[in-house]
Parts: sequence; C-alpha cells; structure tokens
Amino acid sequence: MFKKSETQISKLLIANRGEIALRIMRSAKEMGIRTVAVFSEADRDALHVRYADEAVCIGPAPSNQSYLVGEKIIKACLATGATAIHPGYGFLSENAGFAQQVADAGLILVGPSPEAMQIMGNKLSAKAAALKYNIPMVPGTEEAIQDIGEAKQRAVEVGFPILIKAAAGGGGKGMRIVEQVDDFEEQMQLAVSEATSAFGDGAVFIERYVTSPRHIEIQVLGDQHGNIVHLFERECSVQRRHQKVVEEAPSSVLTPEIRAKMGKCAVDVARSVNYTGAGTVEFILDENLDFFFLEMNTRLQVEHPVTELITVIDLVKEQIRIASGEPLSFRQDDLKINGHAVELRVYAEDPNNNFLPDIGTLKTYKTPKGNGVRVDDGFEQGMEVPIYYDPMIAKLITYGKDREEAIDRMIRAIEEYDITGIETTLAFGKFVMQHDAFRSGAFDTHFVSKYFNPESLKKADKQEAMIAALIAAQLFDQKESGQTGDKMIVKTSDWRKNRIKY
Repeated sequence: MFKKSETQISKLLIANRGEIALRIMRSAKEMGIRTVAVFSEADRDALHVRYADEAVCIGPAPSNQSYLVGEKIIKACLATGATAIHPGYGFLSENAGFAQQVADAGLILVGPSPEAMQIMGNKLSAKAAALKYNIPMVPGTEEAIQDIGEAKQRAVEVGFPILIKAAAGGGGKGMRIVEQVDDFEEQMQLAVSEATSAFGDGAVFIERYVTSPRHIEIQVLGDQHGNIVHLFERECSVQRRHQKVVEEAPSSVLTPEIRAKMGKCAVDVARSVNYTGAGTVEFILDENLDFFFLEMNTRLQVEHPVTELITVIDLVKEQIRIASGEPLSFRQDDLKINGHAVELRVYAEDPNNNFLPDIGTLKTYKTPKGNGVRVDDGFEQGMEVPIYYDPMIAKLITYGKDREEAIDRMIRAIEEYDITGIETTLAFGKFVMQHDAFRSGAFDTHFVSKYFNPESLKKADKQEAMIAALIAAQLFDQKESGQTGDKMIVKTSDWRKNRIKY
C-alpha cells in the first residue's frame, strides 16, 4: 500500500499566484499537507484561492503592495498556523532578504539558504563560486567594471563582438551586444542605466559574445545531508526578448559524454554554495558544442514539467521533503531519461505585434486533452487576464516516446486549445513546431529573429484556409455525386430508426 511521506510540514503557505500556486498545492495535497493561499484584491476569485484550504488577502492588485511584501506574507503564515512557505517562481522566490525574514520568523522556506541565494543572485559572485571547481567560463571579466575607458580596453582584449551584462537580475535587462569598438561607450552607458533602473545596481561585466548560442540548463536537487544530483538537461533556446517561450527535455544535440560533463559541472556549482532544494544551473553551448557557465537560478523553474515527465519525479514533492530535512531517496545512478517532453508557454501576447502583452476576458477557454498532454494553468472560461502580472496563461506540455512524437503531439494539442477574447502565442508555438530548423534540431537562441515575423503566421493561416477550402469543395463534390472516393457512399444517418425504444 502507498505510504504518504511524513514531513514536519503540516501546513504550507504558497507565496505566489496562478498556475504555479495551483501546481504546488496539488502536490502538497497528495502528501497530506494543508495549503494556504495568499491573494491580491485582483485575484480574489482566482482558481488558486478557491483550491486552497485557507486563503488570506494580502493587499491591492499591484505586486509591490501584495505579492512582493514579505512582511504581509509572513504575517499570513503565522496567523494561519502554516509552518512553511513555498515561494514558487518570480516574486520573492530568489530574494535572499525574504529568505532571511522567513528563517528569523522560525518558519521553513521551501528553497535554498539565504547565503546560497545571495551568492548565486549576483552573476559575478556566482562565477567566483563556480571557479572553485574549474567550471568553464565564457572569456571576459571576472569583476564589475564602472570606468568606461578601462572597460573599453578590456573589451578590446576579449575581442569583438562582446556582451555587456548586468551583474544583478536577468530577463535580458541591462544587456547589450556590441559589434565594434566605436559603439562601446554608448552601449555601456545604456546597459548601466538600464541595470540601475531595473535592479537598483548598475554593476556590469563583459563577456565574449557567442554568435550562435544554445541555452542549455541542468536541473539539480540537493538535500541537507550533502547529497546533490542532477536530473539532466533542458533546451531553452527558442526565446523572445531573451526570455524563453519553448523548452524541451532532453536536448536534441547533447551527446551522452557532454551530458555527463555538464551534469557534473552543475552538481559542482551547487556544491560550491552547499545548495539545498531545487535549482537550475544555466549554460551556453556554442556551435562546437563547447559549454560555458552562465548563472544559477535558485528556485523552481517555469519549465520544470518537462524534467518531471522524462524522469517521473515530482520536483515539488522533492522540494518539500528536502525542506523537511529528509535525504534524497534516490542516487544519480537511479536516474534515467525516459522519452521526450516539449513545453510551450501560452502567453497573452500578440506575436504579430512584437509579442506585446494583451489583456481582456477569456471568452472561450477550452484546454486540449488526451494521451501525453499536460496543461498547467490558473484560468477558466470567463476570467479576465489582469494587467498587473506576468501575461502567461498556461504551460502546455506534451510527452512522447521520442522527440518526433512529442512535437507531433504538441501540434495536435495546440490545434485543440481553444482561446478567444485575447491574442496568444499558440499560433507562434505551432509555427515553431512545424519549422524545419526546430524539427531538425538545427537552431539557436536567434530562432525568432532568423525565422519569425508576423507574415509567417499570416502565410500559415492562408495556407490552412486554402487547404480547408479545398477539402470542403472536394467533400461537396463527392456528396453531390453520392460518393467519397471509390467506395464510400454519402447518406443520411439512420440513427433515429435504429435507436432503442423503451
């Protein structure tokens, strides 16, 4: 008989909203753990609020008055008797100050230590930690540079093109590609200004720009007993505005040897800060399949479902067990890759208008179903997509025995997904799945700029409309002649005559 894991966590507060809050709650419920939702006034009727055992309003709609206010979340936790907080991703999930507040309040954070967050939250200190284990690094500076003249000289030494990057934060903010020395000063000033505005920290550093990069990340888990394992890689190279849109596991280009090397490096990066919980070590892979350390995300990733599907491991349950002090129940040798999984982030965005966010009411909202299809969402028909938060509506994930089946299943699932009232990235996702570069695996982070423009979707729509019209015309001709092909006869159904009479 199945025995539920007994943890010291009896009630868990989820300091997040939407699909990730629901996803965490479902795993907690299976473990016999009661859940507490927090919500802003804009989310009063949200699905995660209705699903939880208890719910607490923590403020007005803007996140800086609700989901980003650590004091309110801790107060809600103490008031409801919850013993632990799961931050999900985004909001306070990588905030070392909040992690320390949780510890000071005598509560458990389902995540790493404040110290690990602090080190890995800054790209420069993260690189310094990783260098202890001789992790491969992109050539560049190992410290922040503020003097433009010195920075220009270092850039010349590294060699153009170069990348100026903000030491804090992510999401492409404070990042500038510089092709030639004459453009350096202006681009550095822009990078510093943007980094200061976005993160309150204008520190930047310089790296050689890899011209045809692939974004590969490794999922790691570490317990409080010194055990750390990796759960293989995810390919996250299809991006817009330096943010991921399509992810898959495993990557189509890694050999077993490279996979093993990257996995070991990821474990060593985690070990450099005594990491506990779920984390992701990100690498850049060049055209020669050489890889370099980028950063570590000290939280659960948006794209974690593809790893769950190929490893058959519930990462949220593992996070909760680790936070409760339990050792990992498996070793590295126990882990195997089973099949292939693909994820599409379904955003309320208009791909025909530079992926700008769209808001409105979900007039129609019907999710795909069937074998190998998973939908992680936080919406239902009739709900509004609020302007205050990230525009992601759902994560559509498909699984197959191999990459081809997973992709074909994704196309079928996209066609079944019915959303009206707002623009979404569904059509873009289908474009990616059908593109030769993606299907062959011959793509990099420049996929969108190389292959996609609004005319691509319009052309695809016209082709589908033309095919549909031809099929309709053929069926009409066949019906008129009483035939479909050589054998099928078109006739009215006899179901009324054949039904059973009571």
